[in-house]
This record gives sequence, C-alpha cells and structure tokens, in this order.
Amino acid sequence: MRAPRECASWFWDLEDYASPGLRSALGTAARMSAVLRDYELLKPSALEWHWVMPGRGSIAKTRLQLPKPLDGEQLAESVENLRPMGFPQAEFSGFLVTGPGMWLDERGAQRQEYGLVELTVSAEPLGLSADVAVHHDIWGPFDFRGTPHPEVHQQNAPRLAAALKDLDGLLGVSAEPGQPTYFGRAEGYGVGEPEVADGRGPDLTDLL
Repeated sequence: MRAPRECASWFWDLEDYASPGLRSALGTAARMSAVLRDYELLKPSALEWHWVMPGRGSIAKTRLQLPKPLDGEQLAESVENLRPMGFPQAEFSGFLVTGPGMWLDERGAQRQEYGLVELTVSAEPLGLSADVAVHHDIWGPFDFRGTPHPEVHQQNAPRLAAALKDLDGLLGVSAEPGQPTYFGRAEGYGVGEPEVADGRGPDLTDLL
C-alpha cells in the first residue's frame, strides 16, 4: 500500500558538495539516481518542478519526460525553454525525479511500482540539498493495517539501506532523518519500528 505522505525520508545538505544552479542540480540528480538505479529502486522517467517568482511563490508546475540523460546539456536547455511565457524572471526551484522501481513480494517475485522511491533535488541560493522519500509499507516490519510481514520487510529493506549508505559515500555527508509523519519515520537507514501491541503495529488505513 502507498501512503499519501512519506513513511520515511532522508535529507542531505549539499552546500559543500555542489554549487547552486540548474546544471549543478541536474548533475547531482544524475549521480544520485544512478545509485538508486543500481539497486533497481528508481529508473528516472520524468522530472517535475515549480517555477517560482520572488515574492509571489509558485506560478507554474511543469513535468518533463526524460528521453535524455539527467546531466546532459540538452536537458538543461529543455528545462530553461519551458519557463512560463510572460515571466522571464521565474526561477527554477529544484525538481522531483520520478519513475518506476522494483520491489519483492513475500515469495521473492519481482514487482514494478511507479514512485517506489522519490528523489528531490532543491536548488537553494547558497547551494543544493537533496531528499529521498518512500511512501510504501514494504520498507517497515508491518503493513499499514498493522499486520507483520517479515518476509516482505526482509526482501526490501536491506536494499534501501544499502542504497542510502552508498549515497552517503557519494555525497561525502551523512543523511539526516526527515520529519516523521503519521505513516512513519526514518530511523538510521530504514523505517523505524512503531509501537507494537499484541504483536501488531498501528492500523493506519484510516488516512489511506
């Protein structure tokens, strides 16, 4: 099951890793998504971002399919060419990288799921930051009904943890846990275990 909010997320401050700007953000996203792709967690297929006007906030949301490499010069030009007409001062705020990923069911069979892992790279004025978020119950020891699913957890959580550790190594900085939500929280390189009563976790389906 997929929650409308993340059940865990991890944040990297990349001010010392990469300079601000569109091309730097695309290059960073390319390197990070290559790690996630190696673990079959995210095969980038589209970018989504907001155009922002100082003092006005978001003025438009854009989605672009990815026929080109994330760090290619043509892609940077394509993004810039999509700036809303009439707003030449609109700024690129960073973007969400989306695409399918692979997870394993309790029998070890492979399943494809769009948005299994989401990567966000934000282009702040002083430097970049990045965020990896997960929304599905396969990463924790219980599903969103509170039912234990140790086989599903064991088939999937170690791969996510390995990818996050590799991202730390790539970026030269350790991930910070994101804010907890109703659906869970990050703990180390995985989803934290919730309070357990009579062998079951909380039933979170009321907000699904």
